[in-house]
Amino acid sequence: MDIEAGPEGRGRAVPVEWTVMECPIGPLFLAATERGLVRVEFHADAARRDRMLDRLTAQLGAEPVERASGLLAGAIRRLDRYFAGEPGDVDLPLDWSLTAGFNRQVLRELASGVPYGTVVGYGDLAGRVGQPGAAQAVGAAMGSNPLPVVVPCHRVVESDGGLGGFGGGLETKRQLLALEGVLPTPLF
Repeated sequence: MDIEAGPEGRGRAVPVEWTVMECPIGPLFLAATERGLVRVEFHADAARRDRMLDRLTAQLGAEPVERASGLLAGAIRRLDRYFAGEPGDVDLPLDWSLTAGFNRQVLRELASGVPYGTVVGYGDLAGRVGQPGAAQAVGAAMGSNPLPVVVPCHRVVESDGGLGGFGGGLETKRQLLALEGVLPTPLF
């Protein structure tokens, strides 16, 4: 389920809950508003977590509250199942307020049109949103994705079969694609 919200709605403070969950790819920062999951961040050590909290306070106008129940309980349960190898997309209510314009358009297409266990090229994704020459802009949209894993930017690859870039690091991208059966699991 998707909730439409944009930068224009940032005039009022939006209550935010957050937590850090452990998973096979390392600690994952999660934040949610009453509209849905709003932020996911890889490798959530203390310094990165603090930067995310400061950024969310500035973006949403309210200091996030640490809580792993309520707004985040369903997200944690679903992500636990995903990381345990349960096939399927991580279908959760999403708050899209931290992205807008072309980036939001691309990320929404990615979320709805590139299912679990598949990949898409940057250029192909650009074509799907009506901008066939915008492969580099799609790469920029992937880099600004506030909801990685849930909005699966790890499924976007180069047209020649290369992995491309990834904000969480290429090893994390390999792990996620292996989990989904797209790449073989490393031997060691």
